[in-house]
Amino acid sequence: MALKPEPTAPFHSVQYALRVLETIARHTGGVTDVQIARETGLPSAHLTPMLLMLRREGYVLQVSDGAYAIGDSLVLLGSGMDRQQALQDKLQETLDRLRDSVGAAVYISRYVDGEVRITQFADSPRTPKVHEWVDFRSAAHASAVGKCLLTQLDQNGRRDHLSRHKIARLTSKTITNERILFSKLDSQPATVPMLDLQEYAVGTVCAAVPITAGSAVGCLALSMPVEHAHRLRAAAEALNRKAAPLLLSLTL
Repeated sequence: MALKPEPTAPFHSVQYALRVLETIARHTGGVTDVQIARETGLPSAHLTPMLLMLRREGYVLQVSDGAYAIGDSLVLLGSGMDRQQALQDKLQETLDRLRDSVGAAVYISRYVDGEVRITQFADSPRTPKVHEWVDFRSAAHASAVGKCLLTQLDQNGRRDHLSRHKIARLTSKTITNERILFSKLDSQPATVPMLDLQEYAVGTVCAAVPITAGSAVGCLALSMPVEHAHRLRAAAEALNRKAAPLLLSLTL
């Protein structure tokens, strides 16, 4: 399966974050933000919010003199046999916080062995998850999650997927023409959230943004009842801005 080499905004943020973490790790006794800026070349306008995000996620901490050192979350993610559980816990913590922030159910989805899989999600009574009335694996052409994953595949990868999961009309808004679907996927800007406006299910709207880490195709998504559709674009943009911590966890 070939991927489309199209970096996203969260991808660039993660590259900066990794550069900052590498710099802090080299200074076992702690390092000031001035020194971090000098060694990474990042201006304070980028570095200050980056350090705030890394502190919030537990990847760095501030020691007594205001210098920065490696935090517990980063240590746990590098702890061998416990890494997978630590990663799942970290992702769930971030998803729960993101759910409350955007006021919608949120999901992490991966494209694994040619199939769409929801690997983790966070919902609540006030932010219910979407009712999976058709298996997500068979609805990539209609759901925001599926379309976002398909945008990250090349033409052959998409055709292979649709040869195994035939396009079906799920609602009156579902795209059922492969040529039109591919044209829509190709015209989707990498930095703009993919939307599903009742294409998968009547009464539900969704949005998804890519979180590709290395060769793994993935996305971060949200769903909400159609009566909240007026909030969808703002929530989707917030989702896009807040994707970097999740992508960072998957990259480390």
